[in-house]
Amino acid sequence: MKNYMISALKLTVVMLIITGIYLAVVYAGSKVLPTQGNAETIHYKGQKFYTNIGQEFKSPRYFHGRPSAVDYNAAGSAGSNKGPSNEEYLQTVQKRIDTLKMQNPEMGNAKVPVELVTASGSGLDPDISEEGALYQVKRIAKERNLSAKTVESLVKNHTEAPFLDLFGPSKVNVLQLNIALDELK
Repeated sequence: MKNYMISALKLTVVMLIITGIYLAVVYAGSKVLPTQGNAETIHYKGQKFYTNIGQEFKSPRYFHGRPSAVDYNAAGSAGSNKGPSNEEYLQTVQKRIDTLKMQNPEMGNAKVPVELVTASGSGLDPDISEEGALYQVKRIAKERNLSAKTVESLVKNHTEAPFLDLFGPSKVNVLQLNIALDELK
C-alpha cells in the first residue's frame, strides 16, 4: 500500500510540474501577441464591443455573421452537438438557407457559403469568409443606396489574409466591417 501511495505522489508531482511548465509557456506566448492575451475591444457610439466574439445583426442594412447555437451568449459558448446526419439539424440548416435566399434574392441560385447557414463550434465565431461577405454585398448596397462596387471594395479592404498566407482561409470580422459600413459617408 505504501508503494502505491509513494508512486501516486511522485506521479502527481511530475504532472504538476509538466502542466505548470505548459501553462507558463502558453501564458508567456500570449504576452507576445498584439493584444497580449487580452480581448480585443472596440468602443463605438458609447458602447464597448469585443471583436473576438460574434455579434448578432438582424437588419438587412448590415452584414450577417454565422448563426449561433447559443444566441451569441458568450457565457454559454457551445455548438449544437448535432451531426450532419441529424434530421433536425438538416431541417434547421435548410430553413437558414431558405431565409438567406429570401433576404438576398439578387443572388438567385448562387452557391450559399456554408458559414452563413451553420454555427461554429463555439457558437460565437466573429468572422466569416470573404465569400460569405461578398454574398451579401448586393443586398446591403440596395438597402443603403450605395453601389455594389463601393460595398465590395469595403469587404476587400477588411479581408484578413490567412496566417502567414498559409494557414486557414481569408476572413472578415463582421463587427469591424459593419462599423466601417456605418462610417461610410
